[in-house]
Amino acid sequence: MKKQLLALAIMAAVASGAHAQASDTIAKVKASGVVTMGVRDSSGALSYTLGDGKYAGYHVELCQRIIAGLEKTVGKKVEIKYQSVTSQNRIPLVQNGTVDIECGSTTNNATRQKDVAFAATTFVEEVRMVVKAASGINSVVQLNGKNVATTTGTTSVQTLRKNERANGIDFKEVYGKDHADSFLLLESGRAEAFVMDGSILAGNIANAKNPADFKIVGEVLSVEPIAIMLRKDDPAFKKLADDILKDLMKSGEIAKIYDKWFMQAIPPKNTKVGLAVSESIKAAWATPNDNPMEAYAKK
Repeated sequence: MKKQLLALAIMAAVASGAHAQASDTIAKVKASGVVTMGVRDSSGALSYTLGDGKYAGYHVELCQRIIAGLEKTVGKKVEIKYQSVTSQNRIPLVQNGTVDIECGSTTNNATRQKDVAFAATTFVEEVRMVVKAASGINSVVQLNGKNVATTTGTTSVQTLRKNERANGIDFKEVYGKDHADSFLLLESGRAEAFVMDGSILAGNIANAKNPADFKIVGEVLSVEPIAIMLRKDDPAFKKLADDILKDLMKSGEIAKIYDKWFMQAIPPKNTKVGLAVSESIKAAWATPNDNPMEAYAKK
């Protein structure tokens, strides 16, 4: 009996130690020499794949800046591993320690703050819809009876349902497994609109075979702060990330990084997204914070 109790106590101590290390990202990276960055395959200019395991984008570059600061803190060069994540698995992979820093297109909201932490807001998104230019659709009310695409596991699903109820319309939701898949539903005619973050829509249009065939239309359905996601209860790593982002905001460097990814030609096709910085984004840079989406709704 005593041996069993001792074994259980040892197992509990090991589990506790593992949890503590998973929550202490700086210690974990110092011990392993590796940091795992969660990235998206098709989140517009925020985070996207170049192929061959390489990723690029506004949030990818910001995370690389944070990791450079992390290297100074741990006193050595670290290996960056890129882990492709989806809307469905990104939060569990951060929680369980598979991903150390998620650099995609994640909305910071009150529900998610119960499970994960967010660095200071670096992008403020306006949820819109993209349609085929020849469709004649210009407003949500015109979606009645139509198939509307969105991506599984995103906040745009809830936004769609709220607008459905508010406008007394009835449309069928069809789901893509990722943003590229959702855009394909529109491109192939299986959906007549794709509702998602404006930057993601713009990025997918820029990479379409015929960008002129599509246009972003309609009212702004939701305003959402987008931020780099971190593990909860890891104040040291959050402070490191926040301090680096605040320095970029204060110096004006973040505006140059934004311009690089949203207003200049970007790889691999050398196309321009053409999404000028909004007043909401400028406000987030001027007063750095990690306020959730609900705080924006109150304004």
